[in-house]
Amino acid sequence: MTDSSTGSGEAQSRARYLLDGRRVTVADLVSGGLLKEGERLRFVRPRVGESHEATVAPRGWIRLSDGEEFRSPSKAAMVAVGYGTFDGWEAWQVDDGRYLTQLRQELLDHAAEEAEPPAAEEQQQTSVSPKERHTRLKEARESAEAGRPLSLSVQELLAWWGATGRGLVNDQIEAELANHSLITSPEFDKVPLTTTVHLVKAAEEEVDDVPLTGSPATITVSAGASDEQESRETGLTVGTLPSALGGVISVKPTATFEEVITLMMLHDFSQLPVLAGPHNLRGSVSWKSIARARHADPGAHLSQAIVDARDVRYDHDLIDVLPTLAEHDFILVRDQRNAIAGIVTAADVAQAYGDLAGHFLLIGEMDRRLRQVIAGAFTLPEVTKLCDAEGERITSFGDMTVGDYQRVLENPELWEQLGWPLDRKVFIARLEEIRKIRNNVMHFNSSDPLPKADVDKIRNLNKLLREYGE
Repeated sequence: MTDSSTGSGEAQSRARYLLDGRRVTVADLVSGGLLKEGERLRFVRPRVGESHEATVAPRGWIRLSDGEEFRSPSKAAMVAVGYGTFDGWEAWQVDDGRYLTQLRQELLDHAAEEAEPPAAEEQQQTSVSPKERHTRLKEARESAEAGRPLSLSVQELLAWWGATGRGLVNDQIEAELANHSLITSPEFDKVPLTTTVHLVKAAEEEVDDVPLTGSPATITVSAGASDEQESRETGLTVGTLPSALGGVISVKPTATFEEVITLMMLHDFSQLPVLAGPHNLRGSVSWKSIARARHADPGAHLSQAIVDARDVRYDHDLIDVLPTLAEHDFILVRDQRNAIAGIVTAADVAQAYGDLAGHFLLIGEMDRRLRQVIAGAFTLPEVTKLCDAEGERITSFGDMTVGDYQRVLENPELWEQLGWPLDRKVFIARLEEIRKIRNNVMHFNSSDPLPKADVDKIRNLNKLLREYGE
């Protein structure tokens, strides 16, 4: 017989598991008693007069009528149709007419009822509990369905997860948004922190139906509708630069040289885009193109000074546009609606990478000094005993990670052997904070400026290590 306290603990664990940063699967619906193995599913498309059948396979996957099985409802819907992009949770329904998304919502609502308030120490790390966040996301979806999508800044969105910058939290945010069939527009991890994003239904980002050109089994679902995304590291994108979506001053093709020259002088610009409308880029004019046009024809019109201009979407990887920037000095940036929304210059990129280099230098000094402290105080066998007992990873002190430094220094015996007149627990707590900061900078969306508080934490640790580590 199961102890009631044990049952309660299992319920709490499952509730936290479902609410705190993972995508709900069809298998979760089966294990939660909301679906049964062998249950029939239908995907009806009344506008085109077709219907597709499927069943719930033993492992909680969706089995199409031809026997193919998919873990992702979206992938199953796409392969069943043969083209297009679909939110499978909104597509498949059971015999009583309910959609998978309704069953998923029921499962999450039940988990929210079971969830306990966060412990005091957890409450200090996040201002919103998983239960409260679930409520906010549920309300956001209702607003999106009513055509009134919730608008908030990226910083405000991150605060729901107790984060001040993007990085390790990105996957958790995307998973919890996906559980409510929500995405942000524009994508929250590809724009500056101050940008306003809208929580919209994933289905609103569907592309027009286009027949597939390859085997359906090899098609990938777009980020907006996929419910089975792999974890991905996000680096600098064009949109994360402040000027990329910060607006653009432009002229019409019918403008005069006098208008262009006045604007360029007043704003200290080297070039101006020429737009026939927010989506219609005609090119650009620059001091060089004006000089060449007037040299060739003193009576030239502006149209003779317009030259080609390059443009990219805001979510384009920044590193891929560096050759274009080197050749043209600037690129124009299109937003999620394909409108010209900003301009990025070579100087903007130099500033971004310069700031990023500063982060790396601070973290590099910390890593080097911690390694020197440990190498000077302990033997390699003492270190590997704690960090690599199997002897498969650490062959020298240079192989150690920040996590390894932490495991060594949190050991009471080795800390006493170190002989520092400092509190071990306080030091380790700070090192754990910095380890998370480091992971964000080194591996994820490191375009976000480090908050001053985080920079000070690293600087102060480096100062301490310089004092005690010599």
